[in-house]
Amino acid sequence: MTDQILKIEKALDRFAPETDALYKTVTDAMRYSLLGGGKRVRAVLTLEFCKLCGGTEEAAMPFACAVEMVHAYSLIHDDLPCMDNDDMRRGKPSNHKVYGENMALLAGDGLLTKAFETALSFEALRAVGAERAARAASVLAFCAGERGMVGGQCVDLETENQIVPLDVLRVKDTGKTANLIMAACMMGCIAAGADEERIEAAKDYALHIGLAFQIRDDILDVVGDAQELGKNIGVDAQNNRCTYVSLLGMERAQALVDEHTRAAIDALEVFGGETTFLHDFALQLASRSK
Repeated sequence: MTDQILKIEKALDRFAPETDALYKTVTDAMRYSLLGGGKRVRAVLTLEFCKLCGGTEEAAMPFACAVEMVHAYSLIHDDLPCMDNDDMRRGKPSNHKVYGENMALLAGDGLLTKAFETALSFEALRAVGAERAARAASVLAFCAGERGMVGGQCVDLETENQIVPLDVLRVKDTGKTANLIMAACMMGCIAAGADEERIEAAKDYALHIGLAFQIRDDILDVVGDAQELGKNIGVDAQNNRCTYVSLLGMERAQALVDEHTRAAIDALEVFGGETTFLHDFALQLASRSK
């Protein structure tokens, strides 16, 4: 996995290069968040599902980078004072604390559009063909848009300071967190030319690890270590956010993490190939401490 992450980092650097043009500041701000660390969960999943479906790492890489760009943009905007107002991200000052709110807003916009430039680049078209590249880009757009990640953020804002039922919390977290993971896994399958059954199974796997990831995030906001996490903890309680922990308590929330993890592992059965990495990956996410 370490080797994969190094390749992803190099590809991200290549797709979003430095510049000395008059717009250098926004490019620097984009690169600050894009290349500022992170686990590269989504990108790795794109590569792994492509490989599982018989594709190559080279074919999947533009899409792996595209999903990381969308993720980085979402973090920049999430941290803005008008949203979550967080000063730290990945162990360093948030984008707007370094570049100012106006430039951070533009950096997020720049990364979102750069994602689709990358997914539809000549490199992507040459590797997988126009039809697969277009479908992968369409999946990414849907999962990032108002019926996906943006929609989840909207639900989050409109239910702020409210106690909501579990089904509303699931809609919010499916949008905010799981959708981009779903895009990552599905794009890997699409890049490899997988059939619909496997694309749907990848989507199902992603939905469950995405929800498990978010519930575990809620847990870590209570019991995690701020230095290890690279961000402040206790933010949910401070902002009166309704979470799985506040609704269910710590023990039942972790049990739900385990339930989603088992469902994700079950979804891998349709592939019939070497799924050890994805199996273990789901288990690791369920018990992560950062």
